[in-house]
Amino acid sequence: MPGLNEHHNATHIIIISDDAERLRAGLMLALAQQALGREVRIFLQMDAAALLAPPISAPKDARYQQAGLPSLVALIEEALDGGLPIFACQSGLEIAEINAASIDPHIIISGLVSFMAGVTGQDQLLTV
Repeated sequence: MPGLNEHHNATHIIIISDDAERLRAGLMLALAQQALGREVRIFLQMDAAALLAPPISAPKDARYQQAGLPSLVALIEEALDGGLPIFACQSGLEIAEINAASIDPHIIISGLVSFMAGVTGQDQLLTV
């Protein structure tokens, strides 16, 4: 399709709750964007940061795995291994009493203002 990849604007995804399925959906969106050669980042805002507490799991992981799909932790690992920037809200980690040293060192600890500073004019901003 002509013009399909003419836009090289970034997509910034903010996960807004501690619902594991929102994070799963955000990761799947991000990985799809990345597969299309687009720049994408994810930010786990406030309560969403609690989803990174080790060991990472989701209530529906078994159903997804039975269907041949990855678990939540496998999606996170795939994203990080592929260079997808994942940011965790510093305040959210503190509220959830998660020591930043206990999460994957490739996850960037940040605040919302710092994350939003990376959003420019024609970028897409999605909340999930």
